[in-house]
Amino acid sequence: MIMEKNEIRKKVKALRVMLSDLEKRSAAEEVFARLEKTAAFILADRILMYHSLPDEVFTHDFLSKWHGRKHFFLPRVNGVNLDILPYEESRLELGSFHIEEPSGDNVVDPSEIELIVVPAVAYDRKGNRLGRGKGFYDRLLGTTKATKVGIGYEFQLLDELPVEPHDVGVDIIITQNSTIVINGSL
Repeated sequence: MIMEKNEIRKKVKALRVMLSDLEKRSAAEEVFARLEKTAAFILADRILMYHSLPDEVFTHDFLSKWHGRKHFFLPRVNGVNLDILPYEESRLELGSFHIEEPSGDNVVDPSEIELIVVPAVAYDRKGNRLGRGKGFYDRLLGTTKATKVGIGYEFQLLDELPVEPHDVGVDIIITQNSTIVINGSL
């Protein structure tokens, strides 16, 4: 039997709270080492990332490492949608939901993005993702042909998730222990 979405969110949140800083750092290093080896990352120049919250796979070091060699973009909440803006560490400000977001007016069309690194509460082995429940990423992902890579901790990878018609999945899932290709190739 499939767990309900809110039940999954509570379970995963409890597991994330138990991670030590060392476990978080080690997992992030392994996740991004795996991402760097994918053709999707190697071939992409324009990449939408996210600026991680404390309970998500830490993205800040990866952004710093590749900034200047890849063109990174971050989302910014705009009503019920996400705007995409260029990443510049000096131009981040606290936005909606206490997430650091890019400032400015230079919004980029989603069609210009080649790769999207997506956060989630959980994924299943078919590429379905469960977000925090507001639908921001589902609305964005439905408008783009970019390769969608979901990243998370191994315990965020479940056998099956409840799926609704508006849910948009990912093409590749990467955890510290595995890389699963649903659509596309490595």
